Amino acid sequence: MSGPGEDGRCRRAISILTELCQKKSLPSLDLDTCREFLLLPSDQSLIISEPELSVSLLAVIVVVCGLALVAVFVFLFWKLCWVPWRNKALSSHLAVLRSGAGAKDSMADKLKDTGAISFLEAAVKISHTSPDIPAEVQMSMKDHIMRRTRIQRQTTEPASSTRHISFKRHLPRQMHVASMDYGLEPPAVAEQPTSIGRIKPELYKQKTVDTEDPKKEAEKTCGKINFTLKYDYENETLTVRILRAFDLPAKDFCGSSDPYVKIYLLPDRKRKFQTRVHRKTLNPTFDESFHFPVPHEELASRKLHLSVFDFDRFSRHDMIGEVILENLFEDSDLSRETSIWRDIQYATTESVDLGEIMFSLCYLPTAGRLTLTVIKCRNLKAMDITGYSDPYVKVSLLCDGRRLKKKKTTIKKNTLNPTYNEAIIFDIPPENMDQVSLLISVMDYDRVGHNEIIGVCRVGVNAEGLGRDHWNEMLAYPRKPIAHWHPLVE
Repeated sequence: MSGPGEDGRCRRAISILTELCQKKSLPSLDLDTCREFLLLPSDQSLIISEPELSVSLLAVIVVVCGLALVAVFVFLFWKLCWVPWRNKALSSHLAVLRSGAGAKDSMADKLKDTGAISFLEAAVKISHTSPDIPAEVQMSMKDHIMRRTRIQRQTTEPASSTRHISFKRHLPRQMHVASMDYGLEPPAVAEQPTSIGRIKPELYKQKTVDTEDPKKEAEKTCGKINFTLKYDYENETLTVRILRAFDLPAKDFCGSSDPYVKIYLLPDRKRKFQTRVHRKTLNPTFDESFHFPVPHEELASRKLHLSVFDFDRFSRHDMIGEVILENLFEDSDLSRETSIWRDIQYATTESVDLGEIMFSLCYLPTAGRLTLTVIKCRNLKAMDITGYSDPYVKVSLLCDGRRLKKKKTTIKKNTLNPTYNEAIIFDIPPENMDQVSLLISVMDYDRVGHNEIIGVCRVGVNAEGLGRDHWNEMLAYPRKPIAHWHPLVE
């Protein structure tokens, strides 16, 4: 029998076992034993520390998510705010540095500009505060200072007449202002770059036989030709007899040529004669005579033109060379037959005589006036199908390659020997005469199309040959008109 004391002990023991089973403090205690003792059903599982585990796991998850959010927020803040602010700060810092450098440069310029003034003020102060300095020394110092400051002043051109204002407006402005250096050290010489390591294209040009100097080609001779001249005064006929040619160049693959000669009495190119073709020879003997009717007074202005060709049956004839005899009275008076030998000059095409122009030049230094009088032209090249031209003369005033002014004469219809007698005037100051030149162009007027250039010539200090000599003669004899014939060139 159990008493009340035993019931209390049993309850206490049961509570102790229950606490032990819940806390699992004894290692020998088994879960099945606890179920049996506590009369728990078999499908229920005794989970003792599940609430504590779930709470700790949830806390860990919350902490990890929070750290991730904080990291994302910090990254976004760095990209959106910190980087633009840093770039803005750097740019502003660079702007401050640049403005500081510009301010220094401007200050340096101001100091350089005011150097002379401060120097003068210092000299004045010295003269006021130093009564022991002699007056002569002070005056010499003042003159020296004024000479140094006078260099900075801009030089002006001397006054000239109003007629030269338009000419000087077109002249290139050349201002040479001396730069002042108030330092004691000499100006630094700009370092010249050395040629070490540079590529010089002229060292790599290959000299070939085909690319020879055109001047040397023009001077080359292509054999000799022998002919005679005789003038019949009764019939007013010039007889040209082509005798032979010697040492001609080979134009065919077989090492020979098929030469023949064309004869002109310039400036007339309508009437021409031609010898027979001699096959496969470099030393042909022609022995043929040709007659040109020409008045005796025109012989001085005529030129004999001989062109030597190589005949080719299936292609264009090759030109070997040419001979131009400008003075028919050079070797004799033409009253008797005279034998003449001439070198055949190398040429690829027949040279065309464009004609000549006669004009006079006169310069008045006191008035600064240059007068060019176009007198006449002769033997101009025919530009129209009618065998004539409509020539006029255009004169351009050039300075350093630029055209300042241009003037032209009237048009002469249907002629190759026009007469103008027209004056063209330019106002040029004497100090600019060494800088200018004149370009004289003989043009063919065309009512429908574009006006064509027959030929040109140039006179001036920088011209060549007769153009330079005519200009220098004009300057040597002022106030005197000087006329010359000038050949026209392309």
